[in-house]
Amino acid sequence: MSNLTRDDGLEGKVAVISGAGSGIGRALAVAYARAGAKTVAGYFPGDPHDVHETVDAVVEAGGECLPVPVDVRDSVQVDRLAAAAVRQFGSVDIAVASAGILRRAPLDEMTDEAWNDMLSVDLTGVLRLFRSCARLMGEGGGSMVAVSSIAGGVYGWDDHAHYAASKSGLLGLCRSLATELAPRGIRVNTVIPGLIESPQSLDAQNSLGPEGLKAAGSFIPRGRVGTVDELARTIRFLTSDDAAYVTGQQLIVDGGLTVRWPS
Repeated sequence: MSNLTRDDGLEGKVAVISGAGSGIGRALAVAYARAGAKTVAGYFPGDPHDVHETVDAVVEAGGECLPVPVDVRDSVQVDRLAAAAVRQFGSVDIAVASAGILRRAPLDEMTDEAWNDMLSVDLTGVLRLFRSCARLMGEGGGSMVAVSSIAGGVYGWDDHAHYAASKSGLLGLCRSLATELAPRGIRVNTVIPGLIESPQSLDAQNSLGPEGLKAAGSFIPRGRVGTVDELARTIRFLTSDDAAYVTGQQLIVDGGLTVRWPS
């Protein structure tokens, strides 16, 4: 780590991250390590990605990371995730909900089970994490960030109504929690990623896949899709003292995609 003194208030803080086994969550754990914050890496045991690669990357960056298995569909498991942060590191200062699933399902094929499972992970799973962590945040307050999506957060997406509904719902959830928790010193914000290269977006069956992402660069003003590291640094900013007066907001991170005039 750099010998320069940081003034963003993250040194020594404890961050609980869901979906930290890969992608955005893994990149965020490393970003916090570089800022001097400790992380509790919540991961789904059925995830094909190895959470120990997250731990190794954090250690290499000079940080500390505790991996904890969790299914965000289960409130008891989410409570245990938050409690593990206090037990291991003494506090919960930051909560970031990046766990999510993505499944293609046209309306005619949308079952109640598929709909409910999507919302339980991508929407209610965020509520569960924030509820558990808010209970453990001390008098100094804390910060929370939910990872939404340009699909639902800004645009619609055919064959993904359940996903878009979940991601859109996060905006209302976080605005409401921002007002409710503000007296306790807890800030709540949402990031809305555009097209980010991640294990989820590289899934050609349920998302754009490698070829779709490559083609997307031609109509994004920045000229390319984003990286998980770029999104992680944005989340790190929102949970730092540099954003101390920012709450209830939705920050779009899309390389200019949503402001480009259709050609």
